Amino acid sequence: MASNISNGRVGAQVMNRSDLTRRLVARLKKDEAVVAGIGHTNFDLWAAGPRPQNFYMLGSMGLAVPIALGVAIAQPQRKVIALEGDGSLLMQLGALGTVASAKPGNLLIVVWDNGTYQITGSQPTLTSSSVDLVAMAQGAGLAHSTWAADESHFEALVDQALAGDGPRFVCARTDNQPPAGVTERDAARIRGRFMDALATPGSWA
Repeated sequence: MASNISNGRVGAQVMNRSDLTRRLVARLKKDEAVVAGIGHTNFDLWAAGPRPQNFYMLGSMGLAVPIALGVAIAQPQRKVIALEGDGSLLMQLGALGTVASAKPGNLLIVVWDNGTYQITGSQPTLTSSSVDLVAMAQGAGLAHSTWAADESHFEALVDQALAGDGPRFVCARTDNQPPAGVTERDAARIRGRFMDALATPGSWA
C-alpha cells in the first residue's frame, strides 16, 4: 500500500471523486449518517445511492462539518461522516478547532481537494498553491489527520474510522470530472427524510 504521509498534498495521487464516493458508501453498513457539502460533493453522494441517513446540503457553503458535528454530539452511538470540498472547508476552518475541542469519537471528516471552486467556474482555491488541509487539521488539534495516498489507502482509512475512535480527518486529492448525477432540489423533503432516519435507532442500537 502506498504511503504519502511525509509528502503531504503533493505526494497524494489524484483520484476520481465519484469513484471514491462510491467506495465510501459501499462501506456504510450500520446506518451511518452522512452530511454532504454543496455542489458536486453531494451530487456524487446522491448518485452513489440515495440513503435516508444522507443529508444533501443546498447552498449552505462551508457548513457540512458544523452540522455533522452537531449530529455526532447528539447521537454519539451513530457514526457520522462529513463530506466536504476544499473550497467550502476553507470558509469554515475554525470548525476544525471546534471538532478537536469537542472530541466526538464517532465523527469522520472526509475532504475532496481538487484545488478549485469547480461548481462556480473552476477558480483556483488556496490549496492549489500554498495550503495543506491535513497540516491545518493537525494544527487545529486533529491528531488523526491523513492524506489518502491512493484508492486502497482511502478505503483503509475509512475502515479504520468506522471501526475505531475519532475524530478523524481524511483528505483526498480529486480530479475535476463532472459529478455522476444531480441531487433532488426539494430541501424540505431532504430535511424531513434525514430527521426521520435519525429519529429511528440505527443498526448500532
